[in-house]
Amino acid sequence: MMSKYTEQLSYLQKPDEKNIPVELQLEFDKHVDFQQENWGFINNLFKILPLNPLQYKGFLDFKNTMFDENTCYLSNLDKEMMGLVVSSTNSCAYCLTTHSDALRGLTGDANWVDQLTYNYRSAILTKKQRALCDYAYYVTTYPQETTRQQVDLLRLAGFSDHEILEASFIAGFFNFTNRWVSTIGAVPNPGHYTHNR
Repeated sequence: MMSKYTEQLSYLQKPDEKNIPVELQLEFDKHVDFQQENWGFINNLFKILPLNPLQYKGFLDFKNTMFDENTCYLSNLDKEMMGLVVSSTNSCAYCLTTHSDALRGLTGDANWVDQLTYNYRSAILTKKQRALCDYAYYVTTYPQETTRQQVDLLRLAGFSDHEILEASFIAGFFNFTNRWVSTIGAVPNPGHYTHNR
């Protein structure tokens, strides 16, 4: 049987299928098949992270709770927008590449997404979008200076406490992801650069 993990896509060793529980590999395969069918390529993290399959499964489960519009309070557009601000601030090339692709798919506006990626202050934003971006930037750049004021500013912009808590989860999620993705040197699939343009 030919291994699914033949490409060197990070600083880490490639996953070995023999070390991946069969039921988890089947779940990972479903994600990969969906991407291949709908995008024509695969997000390379799906070829890297099975190295630690149980942790990868936990990451996928947590990510899914953050982006399920049936149970969440903020739109996925708002969350991807925040993710680009965090990733731009952290200079995480992989996350900027993959999540700008996702946001282009949600908005259909590649120019706006590019502006947001380079510097969110140059993009045309609603009052609420500006508040979310300012919050994402501030807590990423000045975590030691974060106070009640950041919550008050989001309330002033019209966000409920449910939405504010979710915004804090999203800012934290992208900071978390940026750190380890940059650490392992993940290489994005070239397909992301032109997809949804």
